[in-house]
Amino acid sequence: MTRMHGALDFEKPLLDAESRLEELFSDAGGRFVSLEEVAKARRKIRRLRHDIFAKLTPWQRTQIARHPARPYFLDLAKLMFEDAVEIHGDRTFADDQSIVTLLARFEGRSVVAIGHQKGRNVKENIQRNFGMPNPEGYRKALRAMKLAEKFGKPVLSFIDTPGAYPGIGAEECGQFEAIARTIQEMTQLGVPVVCTVIGEGGSGGALAIGVGNRVLMLEHAIYSVISPEACAAILWRDDRSRAPEAAETLKISARDALGFGLIDEIVREPLGGAHRSPRWAANLLRRAIKRRLAEISGLAREELVRQREEKFMSMGRYTEGP
Repeated sequence: MTRMHGALDFEKPLLDAESRLEELFSDAGGRFVSLEEVAKARRKIRRLRHDIFAKLTPWQRTQIARHPARPYFLDLAKLMFEDAVEIHGDRTFADDQSIVTLLARFEGRSVVAIGHQKGRNVKENIQRNFGMPNPEGYRKALRAMKLAEKFGKPVLSFIDTPGAYPGIGAEECGQFEAIARTIQEMTQLGVPVVCTVIGEGGSGGALAIGVGNRVLMLEHAIYSVISPEACAAILWRDDRSRAPEAAETLKISARDALGFGLIDEIVREPLGGAHRSPRWAANLLRRAIKRRLAEISGLAREELVRQREEKFMSMGRYTEGP
């Protein structure tokens, strides 16, 4: 495997070992390569993979969730859906490209898919607003949801945003109303809804398209009311260097979310993260969504709504110890 763009600090020993294995073959120039050396290098790679990824900290998981090579919604859509057609615009103001809505076929059935979308470079990130939707993005998402309900199609949502855009213009255009209305309307949809946190699940910007009968989360994704950096800035007087400590305190990992009852399932990723094998990651996610969708596809409208209401009304409940 070649060295990956944007390698994280804790990944570097593994990437160096993989590079040395490649060099054994490239330096040989077609001559015989020692099988003993190759076997030794591969054993070292396996050991490093296990040692690094078996004990990731919450901050390291946050870095993986933000990895520049991690597959975004459209990357996964190309691998999971067929006959996808994009729906543009909110029919009111604009077409916010930080949220993408699709009519598509998934495992032989028609669905409506909605997802946050980030960019790979400066130009794309400006176009996608770094995956932070404006109000028109949520209104476009709601338009797609209502279309799904009208024609009886399941809704699949894919969450990957630092949060809704916090600019003055967004607030002037009703950011709070757009988020609140989308949450309210999504709760009442009469069709099955499966949501997946595929990267960053940031605050209300994530929850706005995260009200599902089943909520999944990729193994190295994060879900939190605030980013570790912003939390550190608030708690420790703008000391963002304490973001790793904040990540630990916030309990933002998939395992934490499952323990708190915020999600229903953790979807395994390829060892090292989804960016190491997007196709494999998409296949694992496809199978999980298919299974969860089958669980709820035969339920009546009233039961689907009841499930979503109970799931999200119970979030945040706690009991005091003795």
